[in-house]
Formats: sequence, structure tokens, C-alpha cells
Amino acid sequence: MRTAFIGLGVMGYPMAGFLSKAGHEVVVYNRTESKAERWTRQFGGRNASTPMAAARDADFIFCCVGNDEDVRDVVLGAQGVLNGVSAGAIIVDHTTASATIAREIHAIAAEKAVGFLDAPVSGGQAGAESGQLTVMVGGDAEIFDQALPVIDSYSRAVTLIGPAGSGQLAKMVNQICIAGIVQGLSEGLHFAECADLDPAIVIESISKGAAQSWQMENRWRTMVDGEFDFGFAVDWMRKDLGIALDEARRNGARLEVAELVDRFYSEIQAMGGSRWDTSSLIARLKK
Repeated sequence: MRTAFIGLGVMGYPMAGFLSKAGHEVVVYNRTESKAERWTRQFGGRNASTPMAAARDADFIFCCVGNDEDVRDVVLGAQGVLNGVSAGAIIVDHTTASATIAREIHAIAAEKAVGFLDAPVSGGQAGAESGQLTVMVGGDAEIFDQALPVIDSYSRAVTLIGPAGSGQLAKMVNQICIAGIVQGLSEGLHFAECADLDPAIVIESISKGAAQSWQMENRWRTMVDGEFDFGFAVDWMRKDLGIALDEARRNGARLEVAELVDRFYSEIQAMGGSRWDTSSLIARLKK
């Protein structure tokens, strides 16, 4: 397929690489052009000067940028994707953004006979680099069916959740759950150390039971050791939780733990941990 990839951050860079490795033609765009040039040296393809130029002649256009305003700029802006794309093409937005922007772009794209899927991902930098991301998708079923074989290039699980915006809502659920799990693990490890227990022995025991989680299996040791350099930064988590909390204010959901953990992450930022990964919640308990 002829594809374009907009946004070569820690997630987009390897995701676009897997598209190339799968045999698709790839044109990339990144605000920092030197990164796009480095990508083309590594994977081939070519880089474009604007999202509009990247989208020209593409069957699929993938985006992975920062937030709602970034999505609006690269898709709807004067030099955006929708000013270069052809009817029948499909835009797949992997940005974690609001359901509101997803629905807005879906409607505008439909007027131009262009498909749109909101498709945020989970799995972090490690998942992107291994091509093992989980993708939650909102949009029309027939568009999803067309895009699925291409999205599979860098994914291990791709699920159509529902209509436009549903992918973003599912990602909010994902982040709400992670926030509670990481805080619980932080408190458990902190308690074990205060009780003079060996965390390694405790984790060996409880990880075989109902307390087991991905965070426990992959982060307990580094949390105890105070190592917080694993890709998904506190700044990004606060952005994601902010989106979820805004949506909860609209739909009436009570997110008491998520709101509390968001406040805890603000304390981590104040400690200088803006770029620490999300497991750094334990650091505020030890200060």
C-alpha cells in the first residue's frame, strides 16, 4: 500500500518502520525534519515537507502526534492531510486525544469521502519498537476492515470498539486502570519495605495470585531501585488523565482514584520527575 506517516516521536518512528518492513511504500513527515531524514536513511521511503504533501497519493495516512491541537493542525490545517488526500483514502490517528476531536475529524473527512479511524495505542515505547502494540479503534466497520491488515504491521491486537470516538474512550479506560494499578503497586512495595520485608520474596509470592499485573511483573524491581527511565513519561500520563477527567465531567463518571493519582503525578512533576516514567509514583512515598 501507499502510506504516509505523520509524527516520528518515540512511538511513530518505529511504527512507521514496521510499515516499511512489511513492504508498504512510506512517506513520512515530522516537524523536526532531521528526524524524518534519519528515518528515511534507516528505512528508505522519502520525507515530505508538509502533512498535505505526505498525504498526496497515499491510500492510508497514519498520524501519531501530541494532543488535540496537534491533530487538528496536521489533519485540518492549511497544510494538513485533508488538503492533500484523495477521496477513498483512510486516515488512522494513533494519537491519544479526545473523543471530541475524533468525532469532529470523522465528520469532516466523511464529507470528502475519506475514511477516518481514531486508533490510540497501548504498549508504550517497548511495544512500538517490538511491533506488539494493542490498538483500540473507533470508526466505521467497513473502513476498519480495510485498514486492519496494514495496522497489523506493528500490532499484536487490534479491536474495533465502536463508532467514531470509541477508540479514544477505550484508551481513557486503559489509562484510568493503569493509574490505579501503579499507585496500588507503589503503596504495596513501600509498605513491604517499611515492614522490613524483602520485596523480591514478597513479589515472588504474590505475583502468583490475584495481585499479579503487567506492572508488577515488569516494574517492581526498577521501582524499588528508583529507576524510572522506561519511555512513557509522567507529563504524557497527566495529559491522558486530563483527557479522561474532562470526559468524565461530561458523562458523569466518578473517577475518584484517577483524580487522586493525577494529583500525585503533579507532585512527581514538582520533584523534577516530568520525564520519569509512570512507575515513579513510588518516589513520592519515599521522599
